[in-house]
Parts: sequence; C-alpha cells; structure tokens
Amino acid sequence: MTYFSSKSMKFFLVLCLCIGLGSIPFLMTPRASAEESTESAKASELEQKKQKISELQQKLQEIQSQKVSLSTTIQYINTKISLSQAEIDKTQTELVSLEREVGELGTRIGGLEQSLDVLSGVLLDRVSNQYKQAQVNPFQSLLVSQDLSQLYERTKYIKIVQEKTRIIMQQAENQKGIFDEQKKIKEEKQTEVEQKKKQLAQQQQQLAVERTGQQQLLNDTKNNESKYQAELEKTTQELQAIQGIIAGKGTETEVRNVNQGDQIASIIVGASPCSNGTHLHFEVVKDGTHQDPASFLSPADIAWNNSPDPAFALSGSWAWPINNPARINQGYGMTYYARVRRAYGGAPHTGIDMISKSGGDYAVKAVKNGVLFRGGIACGGRTLQYVRVIDKDNSSLSTYYLHVNY
Repeated sequence: MTYFSSKSMKFFLVLCLCIGLGSIPFLMTPRASAEESTESAKASELEQKKQKISELQQKLQEIQSQKVSLSTTIQYINTKISLSQAEIDKTQTELVSLEREVGELGTRIGGLEQSLDVLSGVLLDRVSNQYKQAQVNPFQSLLVSQDLSQLYERTKYIKIVQEKTRIIMQQAENQKGIFDEQKKIKEEKQTEVEQKKKQLAQQQQQLAVERTGQQQLLNDTKNNESKYQAELEKTTQELQAIQGIIAGKGTETEVRNVNQGDQIASIIVGASPCSNGTHLHFEVVKDGTHQDPASFLSPADIAWNNSPDPAFALSGSWAWPINNPARINQGYGMTYYARVRRAYGGAPHTGIDMISKSGGDYAVKAVKNGVLFRGGIACGGRTLQYVRVIDKDNSSLSTYYLHVNY
C-alpha cells in the first residue's frame, strides 16, 4: 500500500489548484484590456466605412433626381465607383476582423485542448489511485496504522482525494463543453470568412465593370453632350414604344397560324426607327408583364457582344428566334446601358438584343406555335415595325420581335 505523507498531500493540493486556475483561459487582465481596445478601434473604423457608404448612397439618389445629362451621368458613374470602392473597403475590414477572430479562436482552442489533456491525465491518475485505495480492507488500514489518530488522518486524506477527483472530473467536463463551443464558433467564423471572400471578389468585379463602363461612355460620346442626348432620346423613345405595344397601342394585323421554327420576319439591316444598328429585340410578355427571355431560351454557344456586362445564364427549353444563335448585344434588366448610361429613363432593358453569328443571316423565326400578328407603332417620328406571336397553348403569353421587316 502506498503511504502518503503530509508533504505529498500539500503538493497534490497545490497541483490541483494550479490546474484549476490553468483550466480557465485568458485570465490575464492586461491582455484582455488590450484586446478590448483593439476591438473598439476596429468597430469605430467599420462604423466610419458604413457611414461613408450611406452618404454615397444618398448622393446617388440626389444625382438620379437631377436632369439626365452627360455631366450628371459621369458624376453618377464616379459616385458609383466611389460607392463600390467604399463597399470593398468595408468588406476588407470585416474580413481582416474575421480572420483575426479565427486565429484567436484557434489559439484558444489549442490552449483548451492542452488543458483538457492535462486534466484527463490527472483524472486518470486520481481514478487509478482511488481504485487502489478502494481495494484496501479497513481492517488492514487499522493494522498498518500506528494509532487511531493516524487512521483518522488517512481516512480524512482519502476523502479529500475523492473530493478533488470529483472537482477535476467536473473541470474536465466543463473544459470539454467550452472546447466544443469554441470549436463550433470557429467553424462558423471560417464559413463567414469564405462568404466574405466571395462577396469581396464580386464587389471587385463590379468595380471593374463600372470603371470599364465609364471609359466606354467617354469613348462613345467623345465627351459630347449633344451626341449623348441624341442617343438617350432614341432609347427613351424605344422604351415608350415598347410600353405602348404591350399596352395594345400598336396597330396590329392578324396574319396566320405559325409553327415553331417558321420564318416570320427578317431583321432590318442598319439603323431603323429607335435603333442604332442591326439587331433583333426579342421580348417575352406574360399577363402584360415583361419576362426575362433568358429563362425561356435554351442554352447555346453564345458570342457575348454585351461588354462591359458579363455573360448570363440561359435556362429554358425554347428554340431561338434566329439561326446559329447568337451574338448578344444587350441582355435583359439593368444592363450597362440602363445602369451606367442611364438609358431608358432609368428603367431596365425589357428584352434581349441579338443577331445571328452567321454573317448575312437575318431570318427571324417563331419560338413557339401560335398566331402571328404584324404591327407598327410611332417611334422617333417614324414607324417601328414588329411582329407578335400569341402562344397557342397560353393566350396570356406573347413573344415580340422588334426592328424587323415583314
């Protein structure tokens, strides 16, 4: 049987106390204070960036309320660029903060893991010793003890050891809980870091698009206000004409029933009413509301002429309205022309502008079975020609084909 002296007992109690203190991470007040100071500074920096973004957004709204001109458009683009840069700065600040938190959590988890290992080792020793003590017959303890007082001290000591074992078990359980919690927080922060990195990449891409758009506007207009206004007037008139067509204000004549793939018109070569050049403007309208044609047209090997806008997904099953599709000049929605050059009076582009990749092929085909109408509407002092096909299976669905001969 192992004999424990009073000196050994004191050593064990000190060891337990040290482990107990060591199991509580980051008790050093000066370090905690320094961390709090750093966090406060970072929070203040982040608030300043948020305030700058808010001010730039307000400035954009003010510019949008002003009369559209080349100078205000350039001012609008510059403000958009500044806003994108401010959003990038904010995201970078958040990313640095998150990465620092992940690093600190990694250090903290390492300390917790080390502390848990120590506690586990001590607990294993205590359980082993307690098992040995449990094997000693009380009568044997009486025999090896020199007197009753020594027996009393030995029994008291065993109780203390048992209590310390219980405390260490509780500490080990607590440490395991803290360890698991910190590990979960770290995993969540790491996921947030990856999301912020993706957000930053998107923002940087958006900034590049806006800077390219700014340069393209200056190149196209040659910083000439009258040239810009003429182009703006043409796009505004086109939008008004399209709205009129959808509202039923165009002059339409029913022609015949058509099948998918039947030729129904041909694209006008060169400039035409409210159009700067050769292209088909293709629209999809359901229940009087513009739809994104990209969600109806089937995927194809596309040539993208819509710079600085990026490519977009084609997710439908419809055949294309042109042969050898397609060269895309402009997509649907808030495109570069709508967003940056402020065409269409600030409204989105309502269709897709396209042309065949085969030079000299200007055929326009029906994308669905239905009833063909030929129409026209006033635009820029002339008549904008179009054809319309009402879907055979759904009369609330129509496809429109603009800037065509029939």
